[in-house]
Amino acid sequence: MAERADAIARVREHFRSGEFLRELDQRVGYQTESQSSGRGDALRAYLTENLEPALAELDFKTRLIESPIGGGPYLVAEYIEDPARPTVLTYGHGDVVDGMVGEWRDNLDPWKTTIRGDRVYGRGTADNKGQHSINISALRAVRQTRGGKLGFNAKFIVETGEEIGSPDLRQVCEAHREELKADLFLASDGPRLSADRPTIFLGCRGGNRIHLDVNLREGGHHSGNWGGVLANPATILANAIASLVDGKGRMKLDALRPPRISNAVRAALADVKIEPTADEPALAPGWGEEGLSPAERLFAWNTLEVLAMSSGNIEKPANAIPGHANAVLQLRFVVGTRYEEVVDAVRTHLHANGFPMVEVSGAQRFAASRTDVDSPWVNWTADSILKTTGKAPAILPNFGGSLPNDVFADGLGLPTIWVPHSYPGCSQHAPDEHILLPVTEEALAIMAGLFWDLGEMKWAF
Repeated sequence: MAERADAIARVREHFRSGEFLRELDQRVGYQTESQSSGRGDALRAYLTENLEPALAELDFKTRLIESPIGGGPYLVAEYIEDPARPTVLTYGHGDVVDGMVGEWRDNLDPWKTTIRGDRVYGRGTADNKGQHSINISALRAVRQTRGGKLGFNAKFIVETGEEIGSPDLRQVCEAHREELKADLFLASDGPRLSADRPTIFLGCRGGNRIHLDVNLREGGHHSGNWGGVLANPATILANAIASLVDGKGRMKLDALRPPRISNAVRAALADVKIEPTADEPALAPGWGEEGLSPAERLFAWNTLEVLAMSSGNIEKPANAIPGHANAVLQLRFVVGTRYEEVVDAVRTHLHANGFPMVEVSGAQRFAASRTDVDSPWVNWTADSILKTTGKAPAILPNFGGSLPNDVFADGLGLPTIWVPHSYPGCSQHAPDEHILLPVTEEALAIMAGLFWDLGEMKWAF
């Protein structure tokens, strides 16, 4: 009789034989840069030439869905073994950021995998080709171990526009709601808490960009002739920002703050330690909201960050008072924040506090969403990972960054569980993107264990 351990042993052998890395190398070779023009053929080929055949071998029925706004296509795949069994929906994205050719260490080629020590370099290894490749390989191992069966139903949706903000993912999912119907959303993206600790996160923080513009006059005016009698837009802007957030990164405007952290979230984060590695930046002592742990600040609180500021010419400053000053701020926020009101609240605050000349506008807003920490799927996932690895996974209420989780949690109404296979130092979105060999082997085992356990369930929660 086939056993859980057999499926895990099989997927480990798939890794140790080098076959997994050969498959990943083929996928990395597709130059699927969604932020670059002229990559439409590569995006489509990645789905039709590589993923469709791989999933068809597992008896998935596959089809392409065209973007309703003229973007990259979607791959939807479905495997229905028994309608009475649980159904899992998983997700991946085939697009990557710019390859940054010529900027990698030792002039490595971003479009092929290269092993150096325990690192596997290549664009998409961490974000996201390596991660959905792990999940496909784990499905294959379970199916082979069970004699051609999974024990559950599975559906895939793979997009090609995540790196440009998934502009029509919600529209596509809502149009195909019945086709994507499931009991659980289980996918992989983003980093673990640390390389040596398996991690579960249940959603993501949202983000609001807030533009502040001070436009007082055209051109600059000599600071000797006009200093002291002309208002300086850069000085005004700096003080306007200081009225929103203090010198320790603590927000001063109540409208920017989240609701109180719940006891359930505090309990989940109690054993979560933020410990940067040697090649990552050290945490700033005393920075951020008082009375919170670093984990609570990162995963359960809001932050207001200044992303960019500009006034005059910093490279060649003139002895002149500038006429303009501009800044882009971003509020990273958790579920429960009244984010729709943020831009208006900032404008009202600034105008009421002596800064009526500051123009406030908003852009690039994405929602926060997450599954409840006390969902039974959370403990089920954590127990499975513990059984496979002997390690209790970190359980994060939400990822610190952004993913299109709201499409699945709010749009499709699914419990969302993310099991990431990368780590914070993976250099995603930068030169030298990589995955770690030990983490990859462990991730393959974790997913084989999860998929095996899903096949043991007689019904979903």
